[in-house]
Amino acid sequence: MSQAVAKTALTGCLAPIDKGGLDELIAKGKADPKVIKTLKCKTVAEGRFRHLNFIRSLPAYIVDEPPGLLGDDTAPNPSEASLAALGSCLAVGIHANAVANGITVFKLEIELEGDLNITGVWGTGDLTDKPVGFTDVRAKVTFEADKPREELEALIAHAKKWSPVANTFIRPVNVEVTMV
Repeated sequence: MSQAVAKTALTGCLAPIDKGGLDELIAKGKADPKVIKTLKCKTVAEGRFRHLNFIRSLPAYIVDEPPGLLGDDTAPNPSEASLAALGSCLAVGIHANAVANGITVFKLEIELEGDLNITGVWGTGDLTDKPVGFTDVRAKVTFEADKPREELEALIAHAKKWSPVANTFIRPVNVEVTMV
């Protein structure tokens, strides 16, 4: 086995994942299961409903609104960005668990859709009592790998259970908003 193959897990048509690095992450998590990592983002209003979001040293991640919500339609809106975060988190979990279990992945796609009532328009429209935010989210996974469907379905369920973003959608989270 070549050194390059030993360091990566081939995943069919997807780019390979560093298996050694994945094994190290798994070992670190098991060694200190109570560690908390604080993630940060700075959001800067650029004008109209377009916002620049600064995360680590990455280029600004733009969030905007579509024309129907008075935006310039230059980027996903906040709710769409949250669906993208969910899809990406599920995909990472599915892919990482597949590699950890020696499963070769040929295709992995997730289509998401979510239902929300936007008549309150950020607290400025119809303020009658109703759920704010997504009431239902559906994720449809296309997953082709070298294992039977039942095993892939179990892996998808496992990834959902352990997805930080899915858990943010599923369970209550303490949110504190203060002025500095």
